[in-house]
This record gives sequence, C-alpha cells and structure tokens, in this order.
Amino acid sequence: MVNNTAILDATFAALADPTRRRILERLTVGTSNVTELAKPFRISLPAISKHLRVLEKAGLVIRTRHGRIHQMKADPLPLQEARSWMTHYTRHWEGQFAAMDRILSEQDKKQTDKIS
Repeated sequence: MVNNTAILDATFAALADPTRRRILERLTVGTSNVTELAKPFRISLPAISKHLRVLEKAGLVIRTRHGRIHQMKADPLPLQEARSWMTHYTRHWEGQFAAMDRILSEQDKKQTDKIS
C-alpha cells in the first residue's frame, strides 16, 4: 500500500477539479499541446496553464518543450498509487461489511427463533 501521503494528497487534489479531470481524460488518448488542450474549454489559456501546473505538480502529466510548443502527456503512476490505496481500503471495508452482515443475520435468526 502507498504510504506517501503527499503523493495521494496531490493526486486527489488535482482530480477534485472537473476541468483537470477532463484534461487528464483527453491526455489518456495521447499527447497534446497546450493550445489543443484548451480548445474545448470556455476558459483562458492562462487558466488552462494553471490547471496543467497542478496536474504536473501531482505528477499526473509530463511536459516536454519543443521550441515554443509545450507538449503534455499523461503519467499513470500517481493514479496507480491512488488505486492501490483505494483497493486496500475497499478490501478492509468489504470485510467489515461482511462481518456486520453475519452479525445482523445471526440476530435476525435469533429474533425469528424467539417468535416461533
């Protein structure tokens, strides 16, 4: 399980914004330059750049420069780490719910036995 809280914090903070999620979704299809990434949004290019910096800081995207062109591509590693963290807790809570279900079933059976 991931123990690096800073990575998880940055990942979840970056994913909390719907614009950043849409940018990241677009980058899962392939590399794109900043101008192309900005086209579907009704916000300024500087605003898109701010979103991209948040995604970069979280390690979710990687920027390469070719002259004045900035190419962006997705990096799946932070998402894999977040998924690992969530999987750990999913297993934990599934176990807790299964135990609670057993207890409630036993209580229900006892209640039914008392009535009959």
